Amino acid sequence: MASGPDQLAPHQVPNVEAALPLLPIGATFGYYWLPASFQEQLLVQFAPQLLAYMGLGLWATCVPHVQAQLGLEREKIWDGLRWGVMTGLLLGALNTFIILAVSPDFGYDITFLKHTPHGRLPTLLMVPWVICGIALFVELNFRGFLLGRLAELETRWRGVDSSRRVAPVALAVSAVTFTFDPFLVNTFQHLHWIALWDGLIWGSIWLRTRNLWITIVAHAVEVILMYSAVKAAIG
Repeated sequence: MASGPDQLAPHQVPNVEAALPLLPIGATFGYYWLPASFQEQLLVQFAPQLLAYMGLGLWATCVPHVQAQLGLEREKIWDGLRWGVMTGLLLGALNTFIILAVSPDFGYDITFLKHTPHGRLPTLLMVPWVICGIALFVELNFRGFLLGRLAELETRWRGVDSSRRVAPVALAVSAVTFTFDPFLVNTFQHLHWIALWDGLIWGSIWLRTRNLWITIVAHAVEVILMYSAVKAAIG
């Protein structure tokens, strides 16, 4: 049986293109070796994501079936909405409880959230426009590009069929990279750890379904729920 566009054999993706995510991953962890004065620079904090988007653009010009490899086929939109809303509501409820109840009980201050870039923007701009835009670009970056290409590298390394959709090393690396993204860490401080289980869950969904619409919708719904609840609680 011939492979579909979202089930390309590992040898069909050139080595250079498959290795592109190693640049933003290296930049993410290299950031923490920089002097503190450099770490405070906003452009430096954004550098790993900028490298990722550049890598995504380069990769997209070099491989076939980009839409299918990312998991953005039109026929997957309905499942993306259905499962994405459900996943987003569940994760949003869990993480809202952690932020508003668990974190303060451990002595952590959450009022700093009012002073983040997200907290300073008008609510009618954040919900839903900015949040949906962030969800789209972050999922294209961390799940569609980074995780997808790492999964290709892992299937080559392990010598397994990429259609099996099991890539635990790629999943772990992409989730940890997401968790320690410099801008996310500097913006959300101790709450950046929430990104670890989010990254593992969204990544597992993407590997299993190859449907990026699910993670985009789940991301947007979750953040809208958390943002709205936190905004109501702390002003």
